[in-house]
Amino acid sequence: MSERRPDTPIRIIIAGAAGRMGRRLVALSREGALFQLAAALDREDSEHIGTDSGELSGIGTNNVPIQGQTDAAFDVLIDFSTPAGTEHWLDFCLARRRAFVCGVTGLTENHHRKFSDASQSIPILAAPNMSPGVNLMLRLVRDAAAALADYDAEIVETHHRFKRDAPSGSANALLDALRAGRESPDAPVVHGRAGAELDRPAGQIGIHSLRTGDVVGEHDVILSGLGETLTIRHRAHSRDIFVRGALRAAAWIVDQKPGLYSMSDVLFDV
Repeated sequence: MSERRPDTPIRIIIAGAAGRMGRRLVALSREGALFQLAAALDREDSEHIGTDSGELSGIGTNNVPIQGQTDAAFDVLIDFSTPAGTEHWLDFCLARRRAFVCGVTGLTENHHRKFSDASQSIPILAAPNMSPGVNLMLRLVRDAAAALADYDAEIVETHHRFKRDAPSGSANALLDALRAGRESPDAPVVHGRAGAELDRPAGQIGIHSLRTGDVVGEHDVILSGLGETLTIRHRAHSRDIFVRGALRAAAWIVDQKPGLYSMSDVLFDV
């Protein structure tokens, strides 16, 4: 895939570079000598087009302006734009036969079908949450769901008031883990509850989304039986944990063959 020599920095493009996650990617990619920022991209009508990405991210001038398009040579693109932008940047990488790392949430089944198709030609890693802790949590939830198959299951996720999609991508991944552990892909789901007389169907999974203040991200999976409750919880203290995970994924995938990968491949070599 990449033509990079092993002793040279990994050339990365950041899509969504003017956003909250994009700015931290610009900042943290500068640490050490592993990465070289080839381009910082945002939507073409962004108010930040032409702004120095280093100044925008608070690290000082880096002479890499925010652009709508680029012809820069690169090894891997990290996408933290929007669901609409993801399709464009996927096509951008496909045309250039370069690796694609996507951390965008709120993606549809159509996005995932396109990932699957494109992965025949380029390496792709798409994950709604790139923190090591959350990806370990997914394993723990799957195992707990299998062991406590008859316990009531609830997912509670909390994010900042500006998050647009609900449930979060991580909550949906936790739902998949619960269903996988119980070998019940069609387990019924309810999003919140309201009413005077609500019977809980056997096997139902509840998902509850809170949007408040500046919470970075919190996820609880509650498994409760008659006599005990198990709660598996993850709290992100800073967006940097997701950014470092994305950079770790970029460093890993740049040397992989075409295929569709997950953070489990990066973290656990499975």
